[in-house]
Amino acid sequence: MQLLEAKLQKIDRHNYRSYSSLRGEYHFVDFDFFIDITQSDPYAPASRVRARRKWSLTDLEWLKDQSADYQRAARDFIARYFNELAQQINEIQIDRPGQTVLDRTAVVFDDDAIELRFRINLPSDGRTIIAKKTANLFVHTMPKVIRRATIARELPIDELKRHCEAIEDQVSLRKQLADKGLMAFIADGSILPRLAGNSDLPLPEALPFTSPDNLAVELQAPHRGTIRGMGVPTGITMIVGGGFHGKSTLLNAIESSVYDHIPGDGREYIVTDENAAKIRAEDGRCVHNVDLSPYISNLPMGKDTNMFSTQNASGSTSQASWLQESIEAGAKALLIDEDTSATNFMIRDERMQALIAKDDEPITPLVDRISLLRDQLGISILLVMGGSGDYLDVADTVIQMHNYEAIDVTEKAKQVVESHPTRRQLEGSSAIEQPRTRKLNCAGLKAMLEDGKFRIQVKDKSSLRFGREFIDLQALEQVADSSQLHAIGWLWFQLAQQKGWEKAPSKTFSRMLCNDEWFRSMPNYGDIAKPRVLEVMAVLNRMRCAEFK
Repeated sequence: MQLLEAKLQKIDRHNYRSYSSLRGEYHFVDFDFFIDITQSDPYAPASRVRARRKWSLTDLEWLKDQSADYQRAARDFIARYFNELAQQINEIQIDRPGQTVLDRTAVVFDDDAIELRFRINLPSDGRTIIAKKTANLFVHTMPKVIRRATIARELPIDELKRHCEAIEDQVSLRKQLADKGLMAFIADGSILPRLAGNSDLPLPEALPFTSPDNLAVELQAPHRGTIRGMGVPTGITMIVGGGFHGKSTLLNAIESSVYDHIPGDGREYIVTDENAAKIRAEDGRCVHNVDLSPYISNLPMGKDTNMFSTQNASGSTSQASWLQESIEAGAKALLIDEDTSATNFMIRDERMQALIAKDDEPITPLVDRISLLRDQLGISILLVMGGSGDYLDVADTVIQMHNYEAIDVTEKAKQVVESHPTRRQLEGSSAIEQPRTRKLNCAGLKAMLEDGKFRIQVKDKSSLRFGREFIDLQALEQVADSSQLHAIGWLWFQLAQQKGWEKAPSKTFSRMLCNDEWFRSMPNYGDIAKPRVLEVMAVLNRMRCAEFK
């Protein structure tokens, strides 16, 4: 501490860049402090720092004996508490978690210490250093926050335990899905609607969810015990209903529940198969050597769809590509909303079939391939559908949303199919195969970084900068936090150190993320969160300069 004060006095009234001399390690009475990166300018991103406090000084050593998921939740809770303590201190910032509980690096548990990773905006007068103000921040203000966030008597321990137990419950529920033949589970009493389109908070006056009796199942949670709710079976499930009755709201709750949620969110006992991917149409995106032949063939000008590439995909080709890319990356369930889909990819009705001969139509709609995805590849599909009844012919389960209430109308749907048989012709009966694995050029990634001065930057969930390229990610609705994108960039950085072509990139990323120490090969940053392999590959597929074969 005295060393830090001495260094500050030495650079008092110097140019702001002199802060770089502070980089290094400092020993306080009860914690060690590290200044890893100092900002070069008052308007540059804040300086990166770390504080390590030994377990013996925290009375929290019991956390080391808990499960990995309990510890993940405890680290998340400490980061949230640190954020609350620092809210009134403009200079101190930590990676603030949202409604999901991800595996983050803002707080790290080591064998000997709790490590906090956060940012500090170093004070100045214009571009001149004010040593007294900075010393007060480092010596008085910051230590109080560090100590209060890492000692049992200052933490709301009962609340911490509830937080961690809720996460363990969700993990346990998710693990039971496969044995129960389910792709998702929505507990009774869950709150599905969100406060606003730009807010992930629960809507206070929302109607609690209630399961229809025919779809009700009971799962066992280690802390809460028996939980009743609606099980969404594997296979093909349709969510139907009138407009504004809650169809998309139910789908949104299911898609977000591949992750765990905090207590009080309303979705903390909703769980979804962790390998569920939401797909949609995405006009203008790039596509790299994807086999679209099960859905699109015989394009004009003889364009090959067995290895389809474009820098400007249409709605149908983009959605077909996303479907194939997701299965290639390991998706076991697909989530689709009619509102965000390409109509000609989803359906071709009998009148259009009569008007345009099949030989003149390159698209085989999903309705004619969906049962093969289920039967031959074991892929479950959840569809929100309000405008096409032709999917009733292939649906295993049909759920109607009426005034935000779920009703099992599977038997009624079967009666409708029987009394109103479709007259459209089946257009795709040939076998469907697992999409082939594409190779990735690692040298191409390295060249992009070298050209862009190794820039890996994230501002929000809509974009990732890798080298000189800004990757548009606005369509990826299952990215829960921008910190996941930061991790994705550093995963690519590691792959870029290899030579030649990576034969199975999704499997490689899976190995890189498969253990609790996944972040150790990355910089000591506090704004990194574990992504799913599905998102790592989805972002990579949207990199316009990526090279696949």
